[in-house]
Amino acid sequence: MAIWDKLKTELDRAGKAAQGALDEGKTRLEAFRARQLADKAAQALGYAVFRARQSGTEVDWQTLQRLVNALAEKEAEVQRLEKELRDEEKPAAPPTEPPPSPAADSGPA
Repeated sequence: MAIWDKLKTELDRAGKAAQGALDEGKTRLEAFRARQLADKAAQALGYAVFRARQSGTEVDWQTLQRLVNALAEKEAEVQRLEKELRDEEKPAAPPTEPPPSPAADSGPA
């Protein structure tokens, strides 16, 4: 029966490792998409400024604020996802063993 318990334990561990890999892949994909959206927001902001300058005007305040806010939102999402990825990559600290109790050290005095 012990072999079945060991097999179950190993399968559980493999399942957790696979789930962790899937979760990391999903987060990486979300980060990639967030970067793309941030790039598009920056591009829209740049185009708005460029077109306004070409026409000899300035970008109206509401449009500028909307584009800047959109870019800030996307950048914040990218930062959050990248932090999440960095946190996932950090190895877990090995468990520390408690110091031996004084009773275990009952040698000759």
